[in-house]
Amino acid sequence: MKTKVWFITGASRGFGLEIAKAALANGDKVVATVRSQPEKLQRVLNNDNLYVVLLDVTNEDQARQAARQAVERFGRIDVLVNNAGFGLLGAVEEASDEEVRQSFDTNVFGLLHVTRAILPYFRAQHSGHVINLSSVVGLTATAGWGLYAATKFAVEGINEALAVELKPLGIHVTAVEPGFFRTNFLDGSSLTAAKAVIADYQDTAGQMRAFASQISYKQPGDPVKLANAVMSLAASPKPPVHLPLGNDTLNYFNQKMEQFNQEIEEWRSVTTSTDHEDVKQNG
Repeated sequence: MKTKVWFITGASRGFGLEIAKAALANGDKVVATVRSQPEKLQRVLNNDNLYVVLLDVTNEDQARQAARQAVERFGRIDVLVNNAGFGLLGAVEEASDEEVRQSFDTNVFGLLHVTRAILPYFRAQHSGHVINLSSVVGLTATAGWGLYAATKFAVEGINEALAVELKPLGIHVTAVEPGFFRTNFLDGSSLTAAKAVIADYQDTAGQMRAFASQISYKQPGDPVKLANAVMSLAASPKPPVHLPLGNDTLNYFNQKMEQFNQEIEEWRSVTTSTDHEDVKQNG
């Protein structure tokens, strides 16, 4: 199989770094984007197949420039990994407008900036794979993660539509939904906590703050194994639209679907009562 050219955002640490390592170990070429100190990542990975590019994903002009640089360097891009992003922890009411907008600017609009920059190259070559790093909270939200979940729910919607739009063009799209993995995500490196704290949410969002602190660096997921899973995903001729990773993710999602199905059955008569009479008659 031919070597691939990867374009990975947020590659300085966490999942982005591990995916870059795995791709390089596979003999592939990697364009790794960082917000600062590109020479540091170049030293850490020390590989001739690595090209480090400065990119703040919230800047669309920089995204287009980074995509051009990647193609000029390696001739093409085969896999885009939209990994750059950060978490926002707090009750929905606690987070300020500024905190929420910053989260959406990176996690949603930043992903769109980079995707729009890369897709013209994918369309021209009639191939490519967009891999969007979502989250377990992109599948099911919980107290304390509502606004972070909102960004990941947006990513899920974008992902599903893109998959349909790009399939006829020979381009694959997959959302990867990790659960809790043992990275530095929860130690503040990639997580912002809402500055405001409201006492009434102590038993919900407050408990999640405590849990996040306690589980940091004790998460069940192995980021190296996640990177290997992403390598398998990129190698598949028929990749899925969704790839949940981690037993915790499956458990949370199954709990959601059980509750959802139960509510549908309880409210089925109301759900099915709202069509026009002519629709019912013709149905």
